[in-house]
Amino acid sequence: MSRHRQRKVPGGRNQRLADQIQKDLAEMIQREVDVSRAGLVTLTGVDLSADYAHAKVYFTVMGAEPADAEAALNEKAGWLHSLLFKRLHIHTVPTLRFVHDRQMSRGIAMSQLITQANTPGVKADAIEASRSAEDGREEIEPAEPSAPDDDRA
Repeated sequence: MSRHRQRKVPGGRNQRLADQIQKDLAEMIQREVDVSRAGLVTLTGVDLSADYAHAKVYFTVMGAEPADAEAALNEKAGWLHSLLFKRLHIHTVPTLRFVHDRQMSRGIAMSQLITQANTPGVKADAIEASRSAEDGREEIEPAEPSAPDDDRA
């Protein structure tokens, strides 16, 4: 009975197939998708479902808005699926869904914050002020302590 259970093996068939799909799609996108509309697209990863029916393809883009590139890629998803079917010799070729990978932009922002924090001469208050300005919050200054009234006699 235990022979029929699927085990997740790092580097197993699922990962090898995802890597092959990423490689093939990168070549096809370069030839088939209009750069003026989608920009320069870089595929960062592919997540496959366990039954290989669905693939979530993560990408970054330069030279275009991520939403526009995502729309252009998802419009071409059916065409890319049919080309992928001709290249891969497997029973089920997954349906493709393209998703903009926000991890790269988050990583760049985090790297800039670390660099800014490690720069000599930059105070923690300046870093906090820039962070609150990015969030759209106003910095609230603490109230000055008032001197006690000595008019009592």
